Amino acid sequence: MIRYNFQNLQEKDMSFEQVFNRIIKFMKRKPVGNYRLMVGTDSQVHATMTVFITGIVIQHTGKGAWACIRKVVVPRKMVHLHERISLETTLTEEIVSMFTEEKKSKMIEIVLPYLYQGATFSIEGHIDIGSGQRNKTRDFVQEMVARLEMIGVEPKIKPDAFVASSYANRYTKKASKVPSTELKIK
Repeated sequence: MIRYNFQNLQEKDMSFEQVFNRIIKFMKRKPVGNYRLMVGTDSQVHATMTVFITGIVIQHTGKGAWACIRKVVVPRKMVHLHERISLETTLTEEIVSMFTEEKKSKMIEIVLPYLYQGATFSIEGHIDIGSGQRNKTRDFVQEMVARLEMIGVEPKIKPDAFVASSYANRYTKKASKVPSTELKIK
């Protein structure tokens, strides 16, 4: 079994089960609310490696959020944009798939009694791509959006993909400060 290591500013070396338990605890504090579970990945090419950071954010809209990251390092410069965007999407899909039907049901059960009071729950996949004319990634939007839709996640692209384009992006620049898992992709 693969061990995934997640971290945030308060905790290091969390397992996915620990992450899930933190999300449940966060949601149970105030079950009446609009909750968005968002997962997104960003990458940064460095001199001898490419760093991928996947962020997981549970947001209680207007009331705060809890978040963590996972770092993956590919020990080479990935210079082809499509390859990087595709791997970013794959890493996002991988984490989303860890939220099994059973886990999603547990999150929904928290807000379910409060639906008539306006409580909601959604799952989003944030992709660091944009459809603007000047955006180099615009050719990949349809493909990556379709991939996330196929796994039942609401895809978000720039400017709405802030987990990938802002939160995860912040940590791709600080590659040496975040523990990682190394992927052997040549």
